[in-house]
Amino acid sequence: MKVKKAVILWLLVVLALLAGALLAGVSGRTETVQQTMRDAVLHDVNRISLLGLKEVNPGLISAFAVTAVLLLAAACIRLFVIPRFQYIPGKLQLVLEEAVGLFDNMAKGSSPHRFGFLNAYIFAVGAFIFVGTLFELLGLQGITVHGHPITLPAPLSDVNAAIALGTLSYLVILSGGIAGNGIRGVKKTLKEFSLPISMSFRLFGALLSGLLVTELVYYYVSLSFVLPVVVGVLFTLLHAVIQTYVLTMLVSMYYGEVSEPEPPKQRRKKRKKTRGAET
Repeated sequence: MKVKKAVILWLLVVLALLAGALLAGVSGRTETVQQTMRDAVLHDVNRISLLGLKEVNPGLISAFAVTAVLLLAAACIRLFVIPRFQYIPGKLQLVLEEAVGLFDNMAKGSSPHRFGFLNAYIFAVGAFIFVGTLFELLGLQGITVHGHPITLPAPLSDVNAAIALGTLSYLVILSGGIAGNGIRGVKKTLKEFSLPISMSFRLFGALLSGLLVTELVYYYVSLSFVLPVVVGVLFTLLHAVIQTYVLTMLVSMYYGEVSEPEPPKQRRKKRKKTRGAET
């Protein structure tokens, strides 16, 4: 009976808030919905001062915060958790081992001949994408240069961050080609010249779509109860999992292709052809 009364009371409160929101109509914001959506893409209005030195996009502040959290978490795990690992793992140890094993198996499956650096990179970039995407759920506030509060977005919802991560991943793939096949690896990698663009805009488009939907829902008071929680959490979790998997899988796959050594038979045939052409 107590549970039923609590549920009924909660539903009445939600309905009362929803009715008040519908009667209130649109919130009294100074920006139109078009300006809000435009600034979510371009970040040309709501900028934040970086230690008083320069005005930057809010996504850069988010990227610094996520990087600091990940580095601090890595240091704490290395100093306080890993030395206490046991033969029969606990819950935290099991989660860490499963996460490391997931990316390690992905690297070994895509590049069995060379995966020593690949597994570490995709683990790091996967952790950054996943945690960075979930970062916007915290709703941390920043103050713009105009004195208005703004919710810090996911780092990769800024196109600059997405391009930087896509370019870095492409350079990692290029390094695998050079390490595995030298000049031939460079040629293989340069054939995929559109890869950094596709990876960058895939990340940016996916995360920005979730941000725009959430901004649109929050803009109207009539939709700002209950619905944003469902929309925001579902979109964010979905994008966090999908984009982490997609980018790490693409990097592993292309890294394995360009770093795979050529079979000895093909090398001998190429040498014979070059010798025949010389004679």
